[in-house]
Amino acid sequence: MGKSLLKFLLVFLVLLMGVSLFSQEKKLQKAKIQYDNYQYIDAQETYLKVAEKGYRSAELFSNLGDSYYFNSQYAEALRWYEELINSYPDKIKPEYYFRYAQTLKTVNRFEDSDAYMRKFTELSKEDKRAQLFDSIPNYLERIEYQSGRYEIENASINTMFVDFGVTFYKNNIVFSSSRDTLIFNNNLHQWNNEAFLDLFITAYDSVTKSFATTKKFDRKLNSRFHESTAVFSKDGNTMYFTRNNFEQGNFGRDQKGTNRLKIFRSNKNDQGSWDTPQSVPFNSDEYSVAHPALSTDGKTLYFSSDMPGGKGASDLYQVVIKGDGSFGTPVNLGDRINTEGKETFPFVSENNDLYFSSDGHIGLGGLDVFVTKLEPTNKEEELAINIGKPINGPKDDFAFIINDTSKRGYFSSNRDGGKGKDDIYSLVQLEDIKTFCEITITGVVKDSETDEIISGAKVTIYDEENNVIEVIEVGDDGVYTSSNKIECSSKYFIRIEKLDYSTAEMLITTPDETQTIDLSNYRELKLVREVKVVEIGDDLAKVLALNTIYFDFNESYIRSDASVELAKVIEVLNKYPQMKIEVRSHTDSHGDADYNLMLSEKRAKTTISFMIEKGISSDRLTAKGYGESQPINDCVDGKRCEKSAYQLNRRSEFIIVK
Repeated sequence: MGKSLLKFLLVFLVLLMGVSLFSQEKKLQKAKIQYDNYQYIDAQETYLKVAEKGYRSAELFSNLGDSYYFNSQYAEALRWYEELINSYPDKIKPEYYFRYAQTLKTVNRFEDSDAYMRKFTELSKEDKRAQLFDSIPNYLERIEYQSGRYEIENASINTMFVDFGVTFYKNNIVFSSSRDTLIFNNNLHQWNNEAFLDLFITAYDSVTKSFATTKKFDRKLNSRFHESTAVFSKDGNTMYFTRNNFEQGNFGRDQKGTNRLKIFRSNKNDQGSWDTPQSVPFNSDEYSVAHPALSTDGKTLYFSSDMPGGKGASDLYQVVIKGDGSFGTPVNLGDRINTEGKETFPFVSENNDLYFSSDGHIGLGGLDVFVTKLEPTNKEEELAINIGKPINGPKDDFAFIINDTSKRGYFSSNRDGGKGKDDIYSLVQLEDIKTFCEITITGVVKDSETDEIISGAKVTIYDEENNVIEVIEVGDDGVYTSSNKIECSSKYFIRIEKLDYSTAEMLITTPDETQTIDLSNYRELKLVREVKVVEIGDDLAKVLALNTIYFDFNESYIRSDASVELAKVIEVLNKYPQMKIEVRSHTDSHGDADYNLMLSEKRAKTTISFMIEKGISSDRLTAKGYGESQPINDCVDGKRCEKSAYQLNRRSEFIIVK
């Protein structure tokens, strides 16, 4: 080969390479424009052609991954995020650790996902998603704890197209579908290359467990673009729904040329037809407002939006609906609910529970369904709780609704095994949401000196602000157990009261996990008998409210029940070592008077002998029997009385003599 020919070929190859590089750069520019305009399907095709030619860059892999991620094609997104992570570790923005972690969950690689979430957390300490991950290290256990509370079934109304977003409407359901929109409209949405959505209506028969014929909801409301996610007032005369920015024949765009979503309202007129839908005043050409939900009283509208001032990709908002139909100013639902991720598809149940979907709260991958109280009364009700499997899984789970009375409802998902890309699933709730931390306070009321069980006490539980949580009247077994809700990681004040005892009180702090707290042996909560001010001549039996000290008929030995009562007298004598008493024994009028006198003296002496055996000095005790000579009523010889009246005279007295 001559030198001139070789030189020509070299020049040709250089020129060819230059043309090729120039061509790739042009394609990348084209793909970037498509990506920035949310034309993700077109962007994918262009980026893939460049990648097939061997071109590599952090921007290529991140944008290509995003084009799949934002269309919920998580397996494909995972491939390109993995290329980004492995090839350009020094050029990774923290957000891509989060997205990579999310896609890893969708293929059940939870350990790998957690590792990259830790990287994300280290770099994004102020991010709510990072804080949630850091605060709930056992999130999989929590999700598993809530799992199994629903039965679900793929609804027979699904098609091979997109079906999602059910709402209740009188005895029917209304939902969104792209099932036959291509028959009269060949337009495809550039975001995902799918046909546009319309609203459809059908009825469900709970007896036959089947759906009636499905038909389009209303010709006036369905346009040639998207209509979806409707909600109706309780009387069925007002509806809100999501539609593309298309009004009075005008297709609106933002400054970049993108068509956004808006919420429209329509009312039924006197003829029973729907009026022309009107855009709500807080819509904008520059951001999306979508997925309306109504409060139980119909006075508040909830929705999702990426309007300026929000926290993440989309936030949940509320706005007051005034009596004249006008609106207040939209208010962001705040950090308790919104994250830097996506919060969307709100639904308010009859019990005032807010259900919504999120990829910012900790879940199983993609969008998961969460629930929280709109008006929480304690710390746990403030939590956004993942409602668990089988509602949630590795893909997108969203548009959850439920009737709290019938426990039946619907949700939507793009999970594997469905008929179309998004499918509607019916659900039956078998069990209510479980509390993560269940504290039970229990105990046995005891005497501080003898550990004797004390009946009839009152136990009161107060919260940290001195509000009464529960009052428990203790039975014969002395046991008390809380039945009202006791929160974890909180302070409570326990008070035990009983007549003739000093009040016992104790402040406790509950643990941060489910537990039963037994307070039986805490010294602070044992009762101390309150000795009343007494004088010489007072009867300790009355002061101490002793039960009657019985002897068996014609006997003088101390019975076991009598020993319990005598122990109370001994306790007082031990507490006041200077006290001296005289034990006086009395009988009723049955039998011979002399015999009764002898028997009573014998019983009095037996009583003090018992007390001496228990450690009381004999010089502090005297005994005297009075027989039937000092009745406390008129049940004397020759008088017939009721049995209970005779019993009053059979008594022991413990008279203070010093």
